[in-house]
Amino acid sequence: MAKRDYYEILGVAKNASEEDIKKAYRKLAMKHHPDRNQGDASKAAEEKFKEGKEAYEMLSDAQKRAAYDQYGHAGVDPNRGGGPGAEGFGGFAEAFGDIFGDMFGQQRGRAGAGGRQVYRGSDLSYAMEITLEEAAHGKDAQIRIPSWDSCDTCKGSGAKPGTQVKTCGTCNGAGQVQMRQGFFSVQQTCPTCRGAGKVIPEPCVACSGQGKIKRQKTLEVKIPAGIDGGMRIRSAGNGEPGTNGGPAGDLYIEIRLKKHDIFERDGDDLHCSVPISMVSAALGGEIDVPTLAGKAAIDIPEGTQNGKQFRLRGKGIKGVRSSYPGDLYCHIAVETPVKLSEHQRRLLKELDESFKKGGSKHSPSGDSWTDRLKNLFS
Repeated sequence: MAKRDYYEILGVAKNASEEDIKKAYRKLAMKHHPDRNQGDASKAAEEKFKEGKEAYEMLSDAQKRAAYDQYGHAGVDPNRGGGPGAEGFGGFAEAFGDIFGDMFGQQRGRAGAGGRQVYRGSDLSYAMEITLEEAAHGKDAQIRIPSWDSCDTCKGSGAKPGTQVKTCGTCNGAGQVQMRQGFFSVQQTCPTCRGAGKVIPEPCVACSGQGKIKRQKTLEVKIPAGIDGGMRIRSAGNGEPGTNGGPAGDLYIEIRLKKHDIFERDGDDLHCSVPISMVSAALGGEIDVPTLAGKAAIDIPEGTQNGKQFRLRGKGIKGVRSSYPGDLYCHIAVETPVKLSEHQRRLLKELDESFKKGGSKHSPSGDSWTDRLKNLFS
């Protein structure tokens, strides 16, 4: 009986990518897996599963796929040399561990001593709130994070004092078991000892058999000058501990900036609002403005309008990846006087009348607005 086309078996086009081929095989394997097909349908499912496995093995290998595309089944026939016969269909779990790891939810790990699977610990996240000044100049900080220490009661064994840890009878200490079904086998983490290779008949009451107790530890953290909100600092090895001797995860410290009373940060630049009286705005003069390094003086020109922006070069923040500090932008806010006395009201009215009689333009924006209105309604 002639063999079916490998692309047809997987249901993909001949120009399909490696990822498309892998997805198609995963879908086929899930559908025709023998564990999912019992009774009369099991034999047919097993044949389709075997057929799909062969197609995947050929098309997932670039060299075999090229030979198949050029010569068809003859190009990968083991009886003609250079085909899959040299490797055979053994080592199923090894060849397809990545796919079946996804299918059956196996946790990824690597082999440790005695064949046991060791797993890296999970990463931890810690939010640290700092002031703008601390972000600009940097600081040394202390934080308290959860940590695992050896249990004092069982000395880290996990077993109740006076009892012993035993080798797992299911996997004989290997931490893994071979699951066989017909023509294939899948290697999985031992369900009894969960990859540890050992079992604890009587767990320690203090640590519930874990051999370790969670405590709090103090960690020194250096906050670099120029760091910004949303950035993270990585502290290697200070995350959750690994399993079966695996490496610990990392701790990521996320920086958050407290709201500042005066400044707003925009990258390496700073912005602040500077209120001045209408008299100062009209007459001009020198005023002091705040910076992170102290006070700085700026000249206010005569007739300065509300919203006028003044730029102080180099008075911003030097970021962690910057060669030069940013700038400080001062936004002028002209304040209108409130709670006037009768005398003050009279003086302002006299001033306003003098503006009207003078004939000169004392309100640039107002005069322009009046002219635009006239043009609109003319």
